[in-house]
Amino acid sequence: MKGFAALIAGLLFGLGLAVSQMVNPLKVLAFLDVFGHWDPSLALVMGGAIAVTMPGFWLLRRLDRPALAPRFEWPTRRDLDRKLLAGAAIFGVGWGLAGYCPGPAIGAAALSLRGTVFLEPFVFVAAMAVGFFAWHWLTTRRSATDG
Repeated sequence: MKGFAALIAGLLFGLGLAVSQMVNPLKVLAFLDVFGHWDPSLALVMGGAIAVTMPGFWLLRRLDRPALAPRFEWPTRRDLDRKLLAGAAIFGVGWGLAGYCPGPAIGAAALSLRGTVFLEPFVFVAAMAVGFFAWHWLTTRRSATDG
């Protein structure tokens, strides 16, 4: 049941990305170009997401447990460390340069398979996967030498 719920949530998320044009890097870059030809339409998408998420979290906080898990997994850390800030900076620079972030890039790659195949989302997803594996390798290597 958890796998089915994850599939439905992923499909709904992907549909939202496609309908809102978040899978279109030109639309995203136009939104980020606040000093040029700014396209504020994605601000409405973010506003809609916040309008749904805030009451959703408010309601979830009042439940004893989730429907498909034994307990909620709420974040407990509230500090900002070097890794978090560096990751956020890398994410932001990559998003601003490429016009993709992970979810929309995967959605754009999937949509690209339906018609004209665009190489950019596949290159982005491949580079992202290399980055994931490189980070895992570096952190595993560092912890092995520290221990």
